[in-house]
Amino acid sequence: MVRVATEYISVGGNRHPGAADWDVQSGLLAYGADNNVALWAPSVWKARILMSLLQPYLLICLSLQSYRGVHALLVGHTDKVSAVRFVECAEITTRGRLLLTGSVDRTIRVWKQTDQSSYTCVCELTGHTGTVNTIAVEDGSNVFASGGADGTVRIWRLGFQEEDQISAQLLQTIPMKPRFFPLAMALQSLDLEDPKKPMVLAVGGTTNSVHIYSAQDTTSDITTQPLEFVWNAKLSGHEAWVRSLSFRKLDTNDDFLLASASQDKYIRLWKVHRGEVAPVLPKDEDDIILGGDEPTLSNKAHTFTVSDSTYSVTFEALLLGHEDWIYTVNWNPSTDAKNAQLLSASADNSLTIWEQDPTTGVWVTIERMGELSVQKGSTSATGSTGGFWIGLWSPDGKQVVSLARTGSWRAWAYDEDLDIWQQRLGISGHVRSVNDIQWEANGAYLLSTSSDQTSRLYAEWLREESSSSWHEFSRPQIHGYDLNCIDSLGPARFVSGADEKLLRVFNEPKQIAQLLENICGIAIPQRQEEEEELPDAANIPVLGLSNKAVGEDIALSADAGQGNDQAEQQQQAVVSLPMHQPPLEDYLARHTLWPEHEKLYGHGYEISAVAVSHDRSLIATACKASSIDHAVIRLYDTKREWREIKPSLTAHSLTITSLAFSDTDKYLLSVGRDRQWAVFKRGADGNFSLFKSNPKAHSRMILDAAWAPSSPGESSSRQAIFATAGRDKCVKIWREAAESPEMEGKEKEGNTFECISTITLRTSITAVSFHSVVTATTDSLTFLLAIGEETGQISVHKLVVAATTATAELVVGLDKSVSPSKSVTRLVWRPGSSSRFRKDKGLSDEGRGEGSILLASASEDSSMRIYRVDDVPT
Repeated sequence: MVRVATEYISVGGNRHPGAADWDVQSGLLAYGADNNVALWAPSVWKARILMSLLQPYLLICLSLQSYRGVHALLVGHTDKVSAVRFVECAEITTRGRLLLTGSVDRTIRVWKQTDQSSYTCVCELTGHTGTVNTIAVEDGSNVFASGGADGTVRIWRLGFQEEDQISAQLLQTIPMKPRFFPLAMALQSLDLEDPKKPMVLAVGGTTNSVHIYSAQDTTSDITTQPLEFVWNAKLSGHEAWVRSLSFRKLDTNDDFLLASASQDKYIRLWKVHRGEVAPVLPKDEDDIILGGDEPTLSNKAHTFTVSDSTYSVTFEALLLGHEDWIYTVNWNPSTDAKNAQLLSASADNSLTIWEQDPTTGVWVTIERMGELSVQKGSTSATGSTGGFWIGLWSPDGKQVVSLARTGSWRAWAYDEDLDIWQQRLGISGHVRSVNDIQWEANGAYLLSTSSDQTSRLYAEWLREESSSSWHEFSRPQIHGYDLNCIDSLGPARFVSGADEKLLRVFNEPKQIAQLLENICGIAIPQRQEEEEELPDAANIPVLGLSNKAVGEDIALSADAGQGNDQAEQQQQAVVSLPMHQPPLEDYLARHTLWPEHEKLYGHGYEISAVAVSHDRSLIATACKASSIDHAVIRLYDTKREWREIKPSLTAHSLTITSLAFSDTDKYLLSVGRDRQWAVFKRGADGNFSLFKSNPKAHSRMILDAAWAPSSPGESSSRQAIFATAGRDKCVKIWREAAESPEMEGKEKEGNTFECISTITLRTSITAVSFHSVVTATTDSLTFLLAIGEETGQISVHKLVVAATTATAELVVGLDKSVSPSKSVTRLVWRPGSSSRFRKDKGLSDEGRGEGSILLASASEDSSMRIYRVDDVPT
């Protein structure tokens, strides 16, 4: 039986402050990844709390050091996920955790834990008429709140009829008056012995104030006594929008601290006290009193009554230190912490930990992680990270993670022996549609390119026996235009096309080659003697698009240069990469660029497709077109100073969507939006000319095409076979008609391609790929064909081609839970067998089936996935 397992998932996080949460119980971190929810177990806290966790979570903890990264994507939302929160309800403590997610699609989904690390959607809540910006929960309670771009806060109650039946009921809709959009909320029970009883809700957003609401009794049945949150107080002081709110109980008494973060660059702390507070300061709110246990800053007390108890809210402290907007604040969840610690993430590229000085009572910075201001630049390639959008604590408070503009997660762990915070390996991925992927010719590494204007390189990190994981090792191209297509020009060179109407060729720098050799076992490619020696690295000038080579080994210091001197030094500096693990995000974003080798001009519109011949001597490209004049294929000779071979190849009248060379480079296949395919044949002079075309190949546009491989030693005279995929929901298999002996070598009208088989599926087909291995017998050929659909569905088919017939059989269809949630843009099989690669590198195949092969997929949902297919029939 064929088995499919997800080997690797690469996907970036959504840049929304509320779109991630770290579960205190299971150690799972969930974050919004386009319209999906990614699950990741990043902790290094394994041994400390392993025995204190419930049995269902043990497997997660034992595998934390596998560096696997994202292990699952939850599919359900139809637009970007903007709010994520874990919640524990007392009624289902023994049945698993719940996950609440809100989205731009205006819905809230409730996910129930089904096993150690997976969740299934059990309920969808509708009601908001705008984006769900934030969700507030309180562990132990089945009441939660949501705030949306419709200017309302909605209160919900979860209900549990049976073990597998979970529902939710809307209890109250609170319009924000005067009207503003809630961006942050925090929910806190005022009775710690019974968290279901009185609650306080803090709401902030597109206003300068924090609004306090309270509910008398959240345990009452809505049918007998409606639950109602009432407005109590307006906390003034901020000078810009409030972006984050977080409650924490004080250890000394029944008081609570509320932290509010704002775009005014300040954090304000508010104390919620049971009982009235006697005034200790003059009425002038601007006065400051220092010393002892008195608050560092204060203003008038706001009082309110809940369940016959009086509570007061007073201003406690002002935290200064950030230089830009503050997006999130979170309290350390660990009960082992001696003092309350607050983590803040800011657009100034820093992650800061705050703690109250025990002597003066003043809140001070005890740790600052992230970037130095002097390293900022105009692009991520020159230093700018775009700020940190999210900052989260690990369950034990010994690790923190942050999400940057690039969609990558950075991690820091506290080293108790050295008493310092050290950066650890995080995860990364594209944040917009992944438009193309391509394996290096020998399958050593995988290249991807995306509308997020970056190209990335992935390879397998090999460690001890049977231990390996996939990671991003280089970000060769960081561009100013959306990147549409990519192809390999050998083990150390690739070409990419973008919306800027030209193609760029890049060479691998020495440092990346050495890194891949050291920890991936990829041999440094042998270069031709006439090629000049490659530089150590590359840099991109400020406001530039071309990666410039760096030759001098100049150390980059923290105080290196100012103004023009800084820009000049950044162009010349070479920063050595660590060679013991994959690069950290700060290295990936600045020090793993590939130097640009050549630019290829000629097209008048955005590049739509590129293909490289198997002998690496030709590059074929096409651009978006609405007329015959631009719907041409341009060829470039890589051996002769990258000159364009003229005239251009013509056949289409609209955009060419895919190009492919046959195994022997005898044919070049093109398909397009004009519903036709065209085959160009290489002549004796080495030039291509139109051989055959079919203007009515499909009833709708053709989106992809692929040549069937030839087996080793097979005669080049065998009829060529290719597949085309169309929006008409069909994959058609075409075979070249056999030539009679008297026609051999001649081109006559009778020489054509005929459709020998049609595979019909339910939706439009956007990607096809033949595996490189073909099984040949005396009377038939057997191919493996992967098909991707517009809905994200991926299936693998076995195609058997006989002398007069061809049959296609479904081998396996991927489950929806492991398939992309949007259109598949590209499918590419890794050349050869996964087992062969592992054995070549000294790794065993324990736990892997026979005939294990890898299939890479790219999708519009921002994910790039690698699947391992085991026990493939031949």
